[in-house]
Amino acid sequence: MKLHVFDDQGRLVGPVDLPRVEKSDAAWRAQLSAEQYEIARGKGTERPFCGTLLDNKKEGVYACICCRLPLFSSSAKFNSRSGWPSFFQPVAETNVATEVDRSHGMLRTEILCARCDGHLGHVFSDGPAPTGQRHCVNSESLVFVEAERLADLAEPGSEV
Repeated sequence: MKLHVFDDQGRLVGPVDLPRVEKSDAAWRAQLSAEQYEIARGKGTERPFCGTLLDNKKEGVYACICCRLPLFSSSAKFNSRSGWPSFFQPVAETNVATEVDRSHGMLRTEILCARCDGHLGHVFSDGPAPTGQRHCVNSESLVFVEAERLADLAEPGSEV
């Protein structure tokens, strides 16, 4: 699959051909906390205004808690007043997948990590310019990497 990643210099590069990340439920449970597993693998939702990354104002990138694929930049984060971290766009469209979600009697668009299918949250069309999108994401589905540490997300073979 063709995805965008950071290289060992901390630069976003791609698309780079990377394998999917697939693990057994037991392996995911061993890697993640109970709450992370419930949300990222079980398609759960954290309570609004409780997520650890909601009020994060640092510069950097929000990556998938399961496979560390870079998903959202702090430069695309905005205060949606929804109670969850919100972004008007992903770092690369290819890094986020979508599915129709008909759960809870609603019709929504679920967003997932394109590399491992980790549940992130939902995308809505009531966001700010320039995209008009609001990617409403669970803190438990993300890990934050500060700007000066982006090389830590480097994938082998991601050098251009």
